Amino acid sequence: MSPRVGLNLEMIIKTAAEMADKEGIETVTLASLARKLNVRSPSLFNHISGLPNLKRELSLYGLKLLYEDLAAATEEKEKDEAIIAMANAYLLFSREHPGIYELTLRAHDPNDQEMDQASSRILHLISSILADYHLNDEETIHAIRGFRSILHGYSSLEQKGAFGMPVKLEDSFHLLLEGYISFLRKK
Repeated sequence: MSPRVGLNLEMIIKTAAEMADKEGIETVTLASLARKLNVRSPSLFNHISGLPNLKRELSLYGLKLLYEDLAAATEEKEKDEAIIAMANAYLLFSREHPGIYELTLRAHDPNDQEMDQASSRILHLISSILADYHLNDEETIHAIRGFRSILHGYSSLEQKGAFGMPVKLEDSFHLLLEGYISFLRKK
């Protein structure tokens, strides 16, 4: 069977990403994706090898999008301004792409160099911003872990509707960032 004209991996990934973001990652199956693309499921196998491969591709796509958003937000910014811009971009990404965001957090095969590179680009971007604070190597690792924990923890709790108190969410987020930045300045 020859592939459908116009159907390609990019179209499959973007359609699956839209489904994941609108309906949740658990709703993305080969059957539901094929229906959305108006093809039969076997047509997808000309481009992907199955659901695990599709989720890997979605994870890679999400990491690339996240990196692009973070890099654009922090361009020509330093120190506190860069931290705040990155944090806001991360939170916005998790809000706009809840489905693929979830996939960016999954551990990947350590032998998958493409996934490793995509993850490393984000870590290097964070490291480059933290370099302005003149931390030693160990402090930098702690600072990266702390920053990622703040960003993911806040994003995850927000997505789950865990913030029910009557105070603006953005105010809480920025107070948390101010505390983190204070820690960085003391080092």
